[in-house]
Amino acid sequence: MIPYGRQSISQADIDAVVKVLKSDFLTQGPVVPRFEQTVADYCGAKFGVAVNSGTAALHIACLALGVGHGDWVWTSPISFVASANCALYCGAQVDFVDIEPDTGNMCAVELERKLIAAQAEGKLPKVVIPVHFAGLPCDMQDIHRLGQEYGFRIIEDACHALGARYHGEPTGNGRYSDITIFSFHPVKIITTGEGGMAMTNDATLAKTMRLLRSHGITREPEDFINQPDGPWYYEQQKLGFNYRMTDIQAALGLSQMANLETWIRKRGELARRYFEALAPELLHRYFSAERRSAFHLFVHHVAPEQRAARFAQLRAQGIGANVHYMPIYKQPWYQRWAPGPLPHAEQFYAGAITLPLFPCLQIEQLDMVKNVLLNYFQTK
Repeated sequence: MIPYGRQSISQADIDAVVKVLKSDFLTQGPVVPRFEQTVADYCGAKFGVAVNSGTAALHIACLALGVGHGDWVWTSPISFVASANCALYCGAQVDFVDIEPDTGNMCAVELERKLIAAQAEGKLPKVVIPVHFAGLPCDMQDIHRLGQEYGFRIIEDACHALGARYHGEPTGNGRYSDITIFSFHPVKIITTGEGGMAMTNDATLAKTMRLLRSHGITREPEDFINQPDGPWYYEQQKLGFNYRMTDIQAALGLSQMANLETWIRKRGELARRYFEALAPELLHRYFSAERRSAFHLFVHHVAPEQRAARFAQLRAQGIGANVHYMPIYKQPWYQRWAPGPLPHAEQFYAGAITLPLFPCLQIEQLDMVKNVLLNYFQTK
């Protein structure tokens, strides 16, 4: 079975992990800060806060921005549930903004329309979480402009988008948001097994997120509230979590960063081959000077009434097709209270099929996937 995504692990990666396993520190050692600095340098951000998942990063980002009971957080319906769950963990309420029908990204026009209505009702969001779906950056200039106008903070959910660029600048540099989140799950651009990172240029936010990832505990004397009674002293100052990344994970991520640009180029080459054969009309949306996608996923669209049959045909040929994503508001947990359907999100989901895309995918394998889809038309 050709999977829709998979990790690439080299001998250098294995050696880096083994080196940590033989060292004095498996966790809370020097490798995590090195990994944080490497990702921050790559993105052009001042701070990186490594945690044990992208979900954990989203959670502490919301908390650092003061999200709590009575607040509204808006996000995209076409995403993994963590993009919304992170706000619920804080006691906030969640709502969804409809998407661009051709990219799956939050639509800035729909966001503005919703903001105008929410302002009239006194229900403006405290935080908006645009999701860079499949690795393509959202229209962050317009979303940032709206944030300035309506007073909300912005968390970029870039869990798909490490290595993406927007107007020539790396996603994660913080020009248009308060915090940017990356994920290092095995099917993402680089992996730490499980892991995530929150990027910010705000020293206070970084400090708060570091505190929250480690039980709310600090050992820094300059931060103590009470007088220490010895060199062993530490303080829990917040109700935090055990969200730390281990040095074992960080060693893998640090090693993988050496291949990031190569993998981004390879993903782009493979995606272009798909687009040229299956959806040439979308090439200009994904290959332009304005936005460079990281191409975490390649989502192809078919007629909704054909999807089940074509999905089954791909699976029967040993192709691990998938679907990303059912709108979050259709999940049973959300159906109890979430608002009604959003037309573009419904349409996007109805015909979506995720095709295999990862750096070590062979051209022969891609062509097989492509031909299965093209031959479907010839046999109908």
